[in-house]
Amino acid sequence: MCSICRLRFPGTDSVSTSRRSMLGALGTVALAGTVGMFPRASLAQAYKPANVLTPDDAQKRLMQGNERYVSNQSSTPRDFAATRGALAMGQNPYACILGCADSRVSPELCFDEAAGDLFVTRVAGNYVTNDMLASLEYGVAVLKAQFIMVLGHTSCGAVSAAVSAFQKNTAFPGHIQSIATALKPAVIAASKNANGEALVAAATIENIKQNVKRLQESTPILRNLVRTGKLKVAGGLYHLDTGRVEPIS
Repeated sequence: MCSICRLRFPGTDSVSTSRRSMLGALGTVALAGTVGMFPRASLAQAYKPANVLTPDDAQKRLMQGNERYVSNQSSTPRDFAATRGALAMGQNPYACILGCADSRVSPELCFDEAAGDLFVTRVAGNYVTNDMLASLEYGVAVLKAQFIMVLGHTSCGAVSAAVSAFQKNTAFPGHIQSIATALKPAVIAASKNANGEALVAAATIENIKQNVKRLQESTPILRNLVRTGKLKVAGGLYHLDTGRVEPIS
């Protein structure tokens, strides 16, 4: 509890209902003021008008782009000079990606999109950290992206490391151990129904599901948008051998 919330009326031992209501209102105003400090994308300020979509249409567009990528029939122009000029004044991506840092998985490529279309955050193991959450909140609340995908992939080295730590007590050097620790809950959950090599595949999917749920329930920004239908969060599994993104729900 913050120091403000600990303030009490004289002669009482707890914060009154009216004071809690007042503090809650102040928090809402503060949040709105903070978001207002940044340039906010809107329908009237759409740097890429085609990116103003509903959450369902945003998800559909992503998957259609992946179909083009899989069939090697990209429809996205790669005129980088023209793109830079058009986006110099701002951005309004239609979707956010929480992906793995693996060099074989490039979101803009596998969804056949261009600069300014996707707001991408990446970390080995595609899991939510405080910094990732803050970035995604910015992408949604400020840039007005309508969809978030947690994008994992097959043969993930981070998940394999977490499985090795779980099964063999393997210790990793430096900060690499923190990744294995962060992914441990997914490994434990998946181990109830899988073992051996199958555990890596099961833990990869479980990790996607757990992080989708965490984003859906993250307060104060994402959960409210999900509940009001203004934001959708879903998972995807990128298959390294085919390039296809399998929806994970």
